Amino acid sequence: MTIWARLSELAQDIGDSIGHVLEGITGKSTAPEKSVGFTIGMIALGAKMAKADGIVTDDEVAAFRQVFHVPEKDMPAVERVFNLAKQDVAGFESYATQVAKLFTKQSAILENVIDGLFHIAKADGVIHEDELTYLERVAELFGYSATDFTRIKSRHVAVVDDPYDLLGVDRDASMAEIKKHYKSLVRKLHPDKQIAAGVPAEMVRLATERMARINAAYTVLTKDAA
Repeated sequence: MTIWARLSELAQDIGDSIGHVLEGITGKSTAPEKSVGFTIGMIALGAKMAKADGIVTDDEVAAFRQVFHVPEKDMPAVERVFNLAKQDVAGFESYATQVAKLFTKQSAILENVIDGLFHIAKADGVIHEDELTYLERVAELFGYSATDFTRIKSRHVAVVDDPYDLLGVDRDASMAEIKKHYKSLVRKLHPDKQIAAGVPAEMVRLATERMARINAAYTVLTKDAA
């Protein structure tokens, strides 16, 4: 059974509580359950992201569809989860906590989720303060520090890319420290690792874009040091 077929099956039983169904799924350890739990959590968090500034725009819904390339026949199940979750912002912390339980602390997949949420937030042309507050809280629940969040945020909101922020290193860091941190990011965040883990294709795409930004930042710093 595909992840979308399983989602369609579960959608019939969700009723008025996504959190209840999500909690039941994340309490199981099989890979298929883990995948559908992640998918439901991502859909719910994406809907909450779109609603964080008070209005769900067509651009934000379109951005959500870009993050999740859903087969047309399975869209009714996705829309049911999305529409139920977007009713208000209340409850997102529960969803984020349940999604975090699926993975190790600061998993690269969780960073993918945050990137996907930023993609939705940017869809209407501006990231509002309430949206940033939402994103920062989700990142915190995923186990990321304020420095980590600044590193992630810099890929999405900086007018001019700051290579130090993009890599998450101090401006007085030595080149040896920068290289060590860069290699650590590559080991953790490289798209190939996530392909091997079996994450959805749309998450791999986000990881590929992220890796390109990290590589570009590292190139700038090493070039300046040459």
